[in-house]
Amino acid sequence: EKRQRYDQLGHDRFVGGGGGGGGGGFDMNDFGFDLNDIFSAFTGGRQRAQRNNTGQSMLVHVDISLAEVLNGATRTLPLRRKENCSSCDGSGAAPGSSVETCNGCHGRGVVQSNGFFPSMVECPRCDGSRQTISKPCGTCRGTGLESKRTEIDVNIPVGIENGKQILHRGEGEAGRNGGPAGDLYVQVNVRKQKNFYREGINLITELGITWPQAVLGDKVIVPTLEGEAKMTVPEGTATGKVFRISGQGLPRLHERKKRGDLHVRIKVDVPKKLSREEKVLIKDLHKIYKKKKK
Repeated sequence: EKRQRYDQLGHDRFVGGGGGGGGGGFDMNDFGFDLNDIFSAFTGGRQRAQRNNTGQSMLVHVDISLAEVLNGATRTLPLRRKENCSSCDGSGAAPGSSVETCNGCHGRGVVQSNGFFPSMVECPRCDGSRQTISKPCGTCRGTGLESKRTEIDVNIPVGIENGKQILHRGEGEAGRNGGPAGDLYVQVNVRKQKNFYREGINLITELGITWPQAVLGDKVIVPTLEGEAKMTVPEGTATGKVFRISGQGLPRLHERKKRGDLHVRIKVDVPKKLSREEKVLIKDLHKIYKKKKK
């Protein structure tokens, strides 16, 4: 009767109690099994039984300067990672013993479960590895892996941005039972540098000038990542004025020749303490301004 109502109403209405009065809805306890287990057996059960022997991937951080963004850099990074055991060469078996095919699953890694709907599950004897070890290696305790220290050279390309990652395939931890090694991700952190602020491939810096320089104009020296550059400040320059020095910014990723610009924001310095001579001169200038306003 329940099956007939299921065929008439469909799954959603039937499970939700849409079959009308008298308990027409579906009660999973009626049949002594969980509907979720059935769906799992047909969809994900077999996939979960497949053991993934790929090694763990790793993430390391490296700090660089803006100058290294400009020119690129090479770093030698110390690592501690799991590699094949030196005693058993990754087999997990003690020297003189061998790895055997699992008798429980006959090397398949999965077995058929007993139940209303038989399904394939991970072999409980070998945990899906398809092999058994009668005498585990004393160094790695049968895992086939041991922690080792090593070093890896990382090339940091020009123009890399803060937070970007460099992928080194196969440089992560070793896989179990001969599985492939994981990957190594190197995350680049660009240190903040005094006097420079980065916006993409452009750099921004602030340059302080005196009030006479702002009024009369002057030739000034601007610091850059590669040294110094000359720039002309025209007369009447106010605080906040921005000048552009072409080609003194940063390159795009992997493009060493083409660079952004350096934007120089002017800040007019107002002195807090003046000498007697300076005060006399400014007072005279102030008198001149007063006459102009009349």
